[in-house]
Amino acid sequence: MFRLITCFLYMSGFLIYSIPELTKIKKLSKELSVEERNRIVHKFPKQFSKTFMKLTGSKISVAGLDLIPEGPVVLIANHESDIDIPVLLGAIDKPFGFVSKVEMKKVPIISSWLDAINCVLIDRNNTKQAVHSLQEGVKLLKKGHSLVIFPEGTRSKGGDVRPFKVGGIRLAQDAGVPIVPISIKGTADVFERNGRLIKPAAIKVTIGHPIDPKVNYHKNYRELTEEVRQIIITIRGGRGIAS
Repeated sequence: MFRLITCFLYMSGFLIYSIPELTKIKKLSKELSVEERNRIVHKFPKQFSKTFMKLTGSKISVAGLDLIPEGPVVLIANHESDIDIPVLLGAIDKPFGFVSKVEMKKVPIISSWLDAINCVLIDRNNTKQAVHSLQEGVKLLKKGHSLVIFPEGTRSKGGDVRPFKVGGIRLAQDAGVPIVPISIKGTADVFERNGRLIKPAAIKVTIGHPIDPKVNYHKNYRELTEEVRQIIITIRGGRGIAS
């Protein structure tokens, strides 16, 4: 209970503390390059994520950081827990936004940060809006931003990897940027498996070799999606639920 309260208070305090930073971000010069702007904007979220994970008492190991190519990419990961996002923000140096549910727009301050770091919010109950959001994601990638997507669509809570939706692959193929498979293991042990309390856990993030959609242009969305899923299952050392 103590860790849960500590993490909650830290998160609440940090969000309030970050309001002046959001004001500064809105005033950033439009002359800045994408790389320079992302470096400035993502400094706060990454700082928050690293400290938050330290407060959970968890140990995070990361393998394969050198495999992430320069330039914009689509990072595709399995989704164990709500903790996955701060883990990746703190573990990966490359700035990135992520694809999330549109309901996050309703959360004060956090919604402003999602906009600042170029996240894509999707309404799963509105097909037309979802397609439009994916198109916006393609535009962001073509401008030089990177995105993370959890194509299972819901948390596995540490169970087997669920079937993937094709949206992440469509983003990468339509934008012509590399796909980077990422395995996350152990985040559900921090929160979801503890009766909603926070406990220390051993978390392992493993980054696979990038896939060039230009080389794999002959594969359809579903075929390439399943290939990425199998890579993640393999490097995670687990099993997957049958599609």
